[in-house]
Amino acid sequence: MHRILFERPHLEDLTQTYTVVDLHFHSELSDGHASVEDIARRALELGIGIAVTDHNSIHGAVEIDRFKNVFSIPGIELTSYEGTHLLVYFYDIKSLLRFYSGHIQPFIGAEIMSSLSLDLEDIIQRARKFDTVIIFPHPYCGSYTGIHNPYFQNDRFEQLLDMVDGVEVINSENLNKWNLRSALLGFNLNKGITGGSDGHRLAQMGRVVTLAECAWTRRAFLDAIKRGQTRVIGKEIDILRKMSSSGGKLRSSLRHYPDLVEKNLRYLNTTSRMLRENVKRNLNERIRDRRRQNGTY
Repeated sequence: MHRILFERPHLEDLTQTYTVVDLHFHSELSDGHASVEDIARRALELGIGIAVTDHNSIHGAVEIDRFKNVFSIPGIELTSYEGTHLLVYFYDIKSLLRFYSGHIQPFIGAEIMSSLSLDLEDIIQRARKFDTVIIFPHPYCGSYTGIHNPYFQNDRFEQLLDMVDGVEVINSENLNKWNLRSALLGFNLNKGITGGSDGHRLAQMGRVVTLAECAWTRRAFLDAIKRGQTRVIGKEIDILRKMSSSGGKLRSSLRHYPDLVEKNLRYLNTTSRMLRENVKRNLNERIRDRRRQNGTY
């Protein structure tokens, strides 16, 4: 089987051989729509593990840990000062609690999804004080939330990739073109790869999963990610659901998280400016080439 496969996962078959986990899911305790109880019930129905990775919040991860019949991975999705997202997974819930209380809570913004007052390097260094697996989600995407954006020049981009354990190669909320670029990055990095639905509704759970041929334990599964022994199977949600989900998140951001909206607009303005500059540069080069050919340059 290929390490990265763009197709709808057949969960009943996969769970017979592999430990299968949706490593990126949001509850109503951040910007999702489902309660933790409903998330737990759905994970049991699908026969998969789940990581509730709410934005800058651990309440969902702590709550689902209480469902002892559900295989869960403690995690959190953090928003750095730059506005870029970072997934951090823990081997036990107590470590997640200590990390959050000592290294995240003092730097929380005005709202749950507001940027922390910590840059990416600082967050990663703090997370490294614990036994963790650190992943860049949706490294290529249409906004500043992915690590590949104009804020990070090539040197810093490469240094940041060196600091983490891997990247998310398929995200069901992402566009296919961005997932393909993320998958290529993961394929070439020689690091761990993960995938998750990034689900905000129960219907999305299991659309993208990470699987490992290992015991159904947190340590075995997270170690498999670090060793590059995982596979990812999944595909994007359909365009209508994506539009609905994106529209809901945008309305939520406009209402509650103006600082993130400002960063996104700044990102789009930067991207548009870069695009205009590239077009102008290409046009000038063509004009110069034509003049050379005509002997007028």
